[in-house]
Amino acid sequence: MTQLRRAATLPVAFFSRPTEVVAADLLGMILGSSVGGKRTEGRIVETEAYLGYDDPASHGYRHRRHARNEALFGPPGLWYVYLSYGMHWCANLVCQQAGLASAVLLRALEPLTGIEIMRRRRGGVPDRELCSGPGKLTQALGISRDLDGCRMSRSEVRVRRPE
Repeated sequence: MTQLRRAATLPVAFFSRPTEVVAADLLGMILGSSVGGKRTEGRIVETEAYLGYDDPASHGYRHRRHARNEALFGPPGLWYVYLSYGMHWCANLVCQQAGLASAVLLRALEPLTGIEIMRRRRGGVPDRELCSGPGKLTQALGISRDLDGCRMSRSEVRVRRPE
């Protein structure tokens, strides 16, 4: 199984800040996956901040807590992965502190490594469409609900600073 570099993985403190700041600072970072022993990476080019209790677009709006969104209420640096429209996995990283239900959705990547793997996973779509949306990037990187509730720093999918 291919391992991602651990030394450069973003620390939990990175995610312990205001969600909108984390969303902006994730731009340009590298999202890497070793799911299924296959290494894929992309540069984060689009994110979206969900601000929890007061954000009607957030799954944590008004503290609506249930089994499917439990990870969203967890500590910073935790993955929250949910199914959108019954067909697309969406990957988020929890921010601030446990209980606030704030997270950043990873919306789009620029593919960098493992492009052939991404093409196979995405069914031969044009390269510009490999990671051009939240469901597309999770499919290209092999991300599924299995990642939900995992600590980013210990998972098969990690965010690191560019070299």
